[in-house]
Amino acid sequence: MSTSSRTLRLLSLLQTHRYWSGDDLADRLEVSIRTLRRDIDRLRDLGYPVQADRGVGGGYQLAPGAAMPPLVLDDDEAVALVVGLQSAAHSGLANVAEASVRALATVVPVLPQRLRRQVEAIGATTDSLRPEAPASEATDPGTLVALAQACRDAERVRFGYSSASGEATERHVEPVRLVTVGRRYYLLGYDLDRADWRSFRLDRVREPSPTGVRFRPREVPGGDAAAYVRAGLRRGSRGPEVSAEIAADADQVRERIGRWFDVTESGPGRCRVHAEGINPEWMAFALAHTGGEILSVEPAQVREVMRAWASRFTRALGTPS
Repeated sequence: MSTSSRTLRLLSLLQTHRYWSGDDLADRLEVSIRTLRRDIDRLRDLGYPVQADRGVGGGYQLAPGAAMPPLVLDDDEAVALVVGLQSAAHSGLANVAEASVRALATVVPVLPQRLRRQVEAIGATTDSLRPEAPASEATDPGTLVALAQACRDAERVRFGYSSASGEATERHVEPVRLVTVGRRYYLLGYDLDRADWRSFRLDRVREPSPTGVRFRPREVPGGDAAAYVRAGLRRGSRGPEVSAEIAADADQVRERIGRWFDVTESGPGRCRVHAEGINPEWMAFALAHTGGEILSVEPAQVREVMRAWASRFTRALGTPS
């Protein structure tokens, strides 16, 4: 590996974790400690603020600097980038939202303090119109970034949490994954005090605080964090079991509503949609969003909602303007 390639690889490693020991970095790069130190100095010469802890067990981490690292961004562009990522993180588009959170976890730790203050000022004086997410359910961007970093670094975290009934508790958690469900974020983690897996709504999390204690991530039950969170939400939801058959390709339907519903192929160009604990109005909306012809729907509550909507739309179309 050339010196330039190795330097880029070193920068990439430093951006993936908050802290690396010197031995771990040297092993990853397959170089000696002396060569690693020269590569660290090379990054510093390029403007990247790398902090070092000396002595036995010492290591390295990227730290906030006096200026942004040499990206093709000025201060205004850096602020715009973070504000834009925060907005995208709440977009409700699962892949975009989750990628935005990962990007925030990378960018925010090296953002100079003066630019952080600008970002905070914009957030404190700006309102977003999101009808699907009431203000009482808004997720604090600082909470989002702190928990994303804790997941990335496999670092235990403490935070206050309010249940659906309003009961306040203190939690000590090994965070594993952030999962988006509609406009909400959930943290999946292992609750150390309860010795069990739990999912936490981020809008109910208060003052997350990393403990500095690392952990080896446990295997998520079933191996799929999103599926585990979704199953838990179903168990805790109130509502009927619902199903429908759609004249549309299963992959197309799965792309649109598969995050909330089980979608299985039932024949050429046809699929079946199934869920438990789903509000009938939400089910009717989701079925309309698939873009396919609805062949059958159960239970009757969903059909009643659809009839009521069809009647309203028909009256609206028949009313002279």
